[in-house]
Amino acid sequence: MDETHRALTEERADTAAQVSALSADLDGIIEAAAMSNTDDEHDPEGATIAYERAHTASLLASALARLDDLDRALARHAAGDYGRCESCGAPIAPERLAARPSTNVCIDCAR
Repeated sequence: MDETHRALTEERADTAAQVSALSADLDGIIEAAAMSNTDDEHDPEGATIAYERAHTASLLASALARLDDLDRALARHAAGDYGRCESCGAPIAPERLAARPSTNVCIDCAR
C-alpha cells in the first residue's frame, strides 16, 4: 500500500467514525426533543433544540459528502487516475492534493 492510499484510507476511517458519532448525536437530539415538552422557541437558556438538530444534521451531511468524496478518490487511485484533473486531464498539483486529498480537479478548473 503506497502513502497516498494509506492517507486516503486513514482519512476515510476518521470520517466514517465522525459520521457514526454525528448520527448518534442526531438520534439523541431527536429522541430528547420527542420526549420533552419544552417551549423550544422561547427558551431563555440559549440555543434551541431545533438549532441543535439543524446544526448536527448539517455537520452530518458534510461528513457524508466528505466520505463520498474519499470513496471516489480511493476508486480513482485504484484505477490509476488519482492526481489527474477530471475536467481538463492535467495533473493536479501535489500541494493541492496535500491540502485536499479527495479533490478531483486542478486549481484552474476549480476556479
